[in-house]
Amino acid sequence: MSEKQVTFKIVRQDDQNSAPYEEEFILDYRPNMNVISALMEIRRNPVNSKGEQTTPVAWDMNCLEEVCGACSMVINGKPRQSCTALVDQLTQPITLEPMKTFPVVRDLMVDRSRMFDSLKKVKAWIPIDGTYDLGPGPRMAESKRQWAYELSKCMTCGVCLEACPNVNSKSDFIGPAPLSQVRLFNAHPTGEMNAAERLEELMGEGGLANCGNSQNCVQACPKGIPLTTSIAALNRSTTLQSFKNFFG
Repeated sequence: MSEKQVTFKIVRQDDQNSAPYEEEFILDYRPNMNVISALMEIRRNPVNSKGEQTTPVAWDMNCLEEVCGACSMVINGKPRQSCTALVDQLTQPITLEPMKTFPVVRDLMVDRSRMFDSLKKVKAWIPIDGTYDLGPGPRMAESKRQWAYELSKCMTCGVCLEACPNVNSKSDFIGPAPLSQVRLFNAHPTGEMNAAERLEELMGEGGLANCGNSQNCVQACPKGIPLTTSIAALNRSTTLQSFKNFFG
C-alpha cells in the first residue's frame, strides 16, 4: 500500500429517475495519475472508503488525448476534460460531478443530445452534391484559414454549455459551441452558400438574443477557442442579414 493516498468524492446517480448521492473512494497514489486512471482503478476494484463493495462508476471516455470531448465532467467545481485533469494539480478531496446542463444517464455519464440537436438546427456541416469526386474546391485565403482553424478545434465536449449561465432547463439557448460553428461553416467557400439559412436560425428563438455575454464560455473552453469573438462577429452578420431581409 502506498503511503500517500488520494480521496475522491463522486456524485453518483443510478439512472435518469433516481436521486443523486455521494460516494467516497480512497486510492493509493501513483505518479502522473489523471482522473481517468483513478476511475479505471475504481472500476477494477469498486470498494468505497467504508470498505463496502459497490457498483463500478460509469463515465464516458474515448481518445484519452483531449480530442474527442467525451470525458467531460465537473471536477472540483469546474467543467473540464477528465483525461487531462492531473491528480497532482487538484485539491483534495477531488470532487467529481456530472455536468448539470445535460440530463444524467448514470453517474458521470450525461446525454449531450441538446448540443448535437443544436448543431443540426444550424446545419453545422458542408453540404455536397453526391459522393462522387467534385475535384478541388475553392481555396480559402490564408488569413481566413488561420482563424477558421482555431474554430475547427471544437470537440463538442459541452464544457462551454455547462459554463454558460444562459444554457439551462428553462432556456432553449443553443449555446456557444453551435454559434461558433455557424461562423466556421459560413466562412468556408462552399459552406457560405448556406450562410443566410444558418443566420436565420440564429435570429430565431434560442439564438443570439439569448446570449447574456457572461464570457464564461471562452474561459472554460479547453481548446482556447475564441467563442466570444465568434459571437461578436455573428451579431454583425445577423444585423446585416436582417437588413437584407427587410430590403428584399
